[in-house]
Amino acid sequence: MRYTGPKMKLCRREGYNLFGTEKYNLENNHRRVKRGGKLSEYGVQLRKKQAAKRQYALSEKQFRKYYQQATKVVDMTTADAMLRSLELRLDTVVLRSNIARTIMQARQCVNHAHFLVNGKKVNIPSYQVRVGDVITVKEKLKESPLYKTLVEEFAEFSKKNSDATVTNAKWLSVDPKKLTITVTALPENGDFDKMIDAQRIVEFYSK
Repeated sequence: MRYTGPKMKLCRREGYNLFGTEKYNLENNHRRVKRGGKLSEYGVQLRKKQAAKRQYALSEKQFRKYYQQATKVVDMTTADAMLRSLELRLDTVVLRSNIARTIMQARQCVNHAHFLVNGKKVNIPSYQVRVGDVITVKEKLKESPLYKTLVEEFAEFSKKNSDATVTNAKWLSVDPKKLTITVTALPENGDFDKMIDAQRIVEFYSK
């Protein structure tokens, strides 16, 4: 079952901001983060697995499925194969493009069919995108307050950072005016979130 309680509680449990926005910074939270004793290696593996699962906002069953699928990949490590599949989820791509601020917002927008993939409606967050896919916000939604504000924010960012792109994901190309995402490559090891220790997650599941 996917966790639906307070997200800040999860951040406090893992000891860092799982969702990226200022709202979830532990510095803004006045409750003291409890520190337990030194964890065993199994305990460390469990915490790394829980943190990553929560960053992608998946249930245990869903998250384990990505590990199981990754074990069948022969041309890359299980850890990298697992993270690549997680990054290629449509909701993750929307998040990495900065069209959504959190994974929760990205999933909600996908569920509500805000996006087209290669011109076709896709409302499945787990949909796996491919190199060459073009994801666009539906034309009629671009005039909504949500996306009009986003275009304005992107324009302001571009004005202040003329040499920068609106996304840090090197494998994505984002048109900030048209709100279009193009998958230009597959994410590689260096593109994955440094806070996610995929090798320890693999070790946890392989026991």
